[in-house]
Amino acid sequence: MAEREKASSLRRMASLASLAVAFVLIGVKFWAWLATGSVAMLTSALDALVDAASALATFVGVRFAQHPADLHYRWGHGKAEAIAALMQALFLAGAALALVFQSIERLIRPQPLEAVGLGLWIIGLSTIAAAGLVTIESWVLRRTGSTAIAADRTHYMTDIAANLAVLAALALTLLTGWQRVDPLFALGISTYMLWNARGIVIEALRLLMDRELEGKDRERIEQAVLACVGVTALHDLRTRNAGNLVFIEFHLEVDGGLPVSRGHAIADDAEKAAGALFPDGADVTAHIEPAGIRDERLDDKVHASGR
Repeated sequence: MAEREKASSLRRMASLASLAVAFVLIGVKFWAWLATGSVAMLTSALDALVDAASALATFVGVRFAQHPADLHYRWGHGKAEAIAALMQALFLAGAALALVFQSIERLIRPQPLEAVGLGLWIIGLSTIAAAGLVTIESWVLRRTGSTAIAADRTHYMTDIAANLAVLAALALTLLTGWQRVDPLFALGISTYMLWNARGIVIEALRLLMDRELEGKDRERIEQAVLACVGVTALHDLRTRNAGNLVFIEFHLEVDGGLPVSRGHAIADDAEKAAGALFPDGADVTAHIEPAGIRDERLDDKVHASGR
């Protein structure tokens, strides 16, 4: 329980830090865009705006996901994190498409940039701030596995890449005087933003569609359960990740001659062993069956499907 509370606190801390950084960067970058007229700077400013909307979605999603199971949501509210991640992807993709059109327009009708030196300083400081936040979120992600924090971290990694591209665009424009460098870099940044939005959508959909845990996690669960005294076999293992909680279900085979109380105790041990593998939170359910029984199994259906 202490580990889960610690993970929740880390999620809240990271989402608050993201929100604070996002709003600071919005003001700074839009000021820089107005000062320079750089469309590459505009891509970075709009990306910061998207980051703020995404950070707000993360802030709300992470808090809602922490709500315990209730009468209407007996599986809990963990998938709110995946919904927040999808919202972030939509924000990111929408901004990227708008910037594609803006970049193409500037390629056709280039415009001279102003106050390039100021823009270089501002984007440099913004990059340092974003890098600091990514470091914090990476640390939190390793300890919580939060889908929403992962999506937000992806946003800021995109922001860093975009900032570096803006730095290169402004520097090359300053050195060469060629005005089409700026929109060309902006077009590249927009494409990168679209690619990252795609990655966020894929990860969020995996969670929403109840994709199984990775094979190595399933193997760890099987090994932990089979190591419990009294367990004869295990089948129909089914897992899913709900964002802030892992759900594990399996059929546990025990000696059919054992009393119900003993079978129940073995199941409790197996559930605890599987749950201990996920200190951030796991809901484990074991269904007891007499060893050797042959009935309709999920494993058989899965193998028959060939997927």
